[in-house]
Amino acid sequence: MKFADRAVAIAPSATLAITAKAKELEKKGIDIVSFGAGEPDFDTPDFIKASCKKSIDSGFTKYTPSEGIIELRDAIINKFKKDNGLVYDRSQICVCVGAKHALYVIFQVLLNPGDEVILQSPYWVSYVEMVKMAGGEPVIIDTNESTGYKMTAEMIKDKLSKKTKAVILNSPSNPTGVVYTQEELKQLGNVLEVQDLYIISDEIYDKLLYDDEKHVSIAQLSEKLFSKTIIVNGLSKTYSMTGWRVGYTAGPKEFINLMKNWISHSTSNVTSFCQTASVDAMNGDQNFLNDWIKTFQERRDVLVKGLNEIPGITCDNPKGAFYVFPSIKGIIGKEFGGNKINSSMELATYLLEKFNVAVVPGEAFGAPLNFRMSFATSIEKVKEGLARIKKAFT
Repeated sequence: MKFADRAVAIAPSATLAITAKAKELEKKGIDIVSFGAGEPDFDTPDFIKASCKKSIDSGFTKYTPSEGIIELRDAIINKFKKDNGLVYDRSQICVCVGAKHALYVIFQVLLNPGDEVILQSPYWVSYVEMVKMAGGEPVIIDTNESTGYKMTAEMIKDKLSKKTKAVILNSPSNPTGVVYTQEELKQLGNVLEVQDLYIISDEIYDKLLYDDEKHVSIAQLSEKLFSKTIIVNGLSKTYSMTGWRVGYTAGPKEFINLMKNWISHSTSNVTSFCQTASVDAMNGDQNFLNDWIKTFQERRDVLVKGLNEIPGITCDNPKGAFYVFPSIKGIIGKEFGGNKINSSMELATYLLEKFNVAVVPGEAFGAPLNFRMSFATSIEKVKEGLARIKKAFT
């Protein structure tokens, strides 16, 4: 039997693959230090869990509106007003089964076959595949250490065409942790606001910032940019609710209405009691985040310092999210313990099989000269992992 071409063409998630391989080795009793996780290692705060239990006990376990319950949409509206000075109404908000689902629905609603979507590499692993699943064509802007892993206005200009339907921005970024400044976004906005396209702004890590960095959404910068920006966010990273699957979008009413229609024929709605817990999460005391961010920053500092002490590896200091994205230009082509490293895939395999350290190869992010490490793990694991990596390359 012949399967759908669109399904056969999809590449598997490399981040999930490396995690699965590491867990398989762990089941065999091997002590693996894993830096693959894309989720906080902290537990969901107790007050959020209590809210969920209360909803279940009270019988709030039925269908909800496809776009989300009113209380959650109002909490999202208040979040945008408080954090970004952005004013939305309920018709401009759609709750989705995680930010990943939000992005998937956006591309399904937006793209016709052959439409182009501009995005930068390194990119989050699912952007490219999601665009292709919707019949679109990813148009990649290559960035690297020399550009600070950021796009410029000129880079975008060079990629614009009559087929351009959207541009993806991701700040703070997965995998690099870079954060676009307000001035940098203004320069991009000067180009984008006069184009007939949408801006898809993935802001899922907006609360995880270090060194007094500030988050700015491109939608804040002008009315024109606001009118063509679709913001994607969710509760997974900020509240350590990755498994709860609650994300959301904000954007033009007409676009959001199409998303609601699509969702009504696919997932129906986000789990009812996860929605009520999300209301209390967003409206509740946010002070727990201060301790999380302090802990993340301490781990980041140890990890970046340690990586830069390894010959052949250089690592920028991320300003957001919980990843580092070291360059391995100084290692490529060299041999270690009888293993020649010609790509980050070979590096990841070498580290996992020989030193029991799991990292994600840069090929997954369109950057074969880098690899990703998550510091959403204990400081003890960070130090042990560094010791093993140093041993692997010295």
